[in-house]
Amino acid sequence: MPRAFLQNNVIRLLVGHLAFETIQEHSRYAITRSENAIASKSMHTVIMDTKASNNVKTGNEGHEKGQVMRPSVSITNDMHNVVTKTMDGKSRKSRTDRPQYTKSSRKHLSLIGASIRAKELEDPTTKNQMKAMAARALWYLCAGNVTICKSITESRALLCFAVLLEKGEYEIQYNSAMALTEITAVAEQHVELRHSGFKPTSPAARAVVDQFLKIIKNANSDFLVPSIQFLAHLARTFRATETRIIPPIVRLLENTESDVSTKSIITLIKFACPDNFLHVNHCKTIIDCGGPKHLIQLTYFGEHSLQALALILLCYLAMHVPDSETLAQDDVLVVIDMGVETRSFHAGFESTNTRG
Repeated sequence: MPRAFLQNNVIRLLVGHLAFETIQEHSRYAITRSENAIASKSMHTVIMDTKASNNVKTGNEGHEKGQVMRPSVSITNDMHNVVTKTMDGKSRKSRTDRPQYTKSSRKHLSLIGASIRAKELEDPTTKNQMKAMAARALWYLCAGNVTICKSITESRALLCFAVLLEKGEYEIQYNSAMALTEITAVAEQHVELRHSGFKPTSPAARAVVDQFLKIIKNANSDFLVPSIQFLAHLARTFRATETRIIPPIVRLLENTESDVSTKSIITLIKFACPDNFLHVNHCKTIIDCGGPKHLIQLTYFGEHSLQALALILLCYLAMHVPDSETLAQDDVLVVIDMGVETRSFHAGFESTNTRG
């Protein structure tokens, strides 16, 4: 079923709904790199596609009267470029051929312009509902599907999600946060997607990270858990120079909600475990931020699952930074010796393998 959505450009159209009035030049952000081949289409192909779409519209006119032809909106600029370039290249054609192409192309552009104006005149409630439904659809479609996730990350949808997380209504924000969490969950398991979609130099990826960091720093949002999970999934993508990520997560260890504390420890474990190339740097940052004190308290007074996870993280800190004065002063080794004797320590390793 996901393949059918890709074949029919459903992802592109859903991203187009998100991008409309969200970012400038939204039509460009709705097209993935693989779809840029449209620029190489001949004028004949463009005209035939236009006629086919017009025939479909005519056949369903009674049913779709008053509705917006949204599929045309996302290709406005590209279609205009195709028409312009093709008409320039046809200058050597006879004059008898030109009127037909010009008339057809102008008719198509006129329909696109009318569609955009109709969509702009929709009431704000309808526009928000469309964005919320589009974000929810992308959330469901990208879950566990690397192909769809790649299509989304290549389409500038990340930039749309970043803007919507900051300025969207509640339902739009929630669906956007969940969609991004699902995408990064897939990226965590696929190196190529992680490197291409969330590389540190990507402005869109950085914009999304910035929004989630704001949520984590406020620590009072309904999207707090998805935000923590988002950073957990990308733990192996952050550079050593990226010092903004770990401190706010360490502060969440004081949070009274068990779910928040659990997700925070799991996230820090993903930064500190040997699978992370920069685990030594991250362990030093956790120690410098006062992580050991919080972890010791959780080891003694936290819930059973939290005790095990806190002990595992303390072990990583002691193992990777054995000469730390802070760990020595906090008697971390004493806490570890007491914890290893309990069954909770061994059971805790299972928790670290759960989905962040």
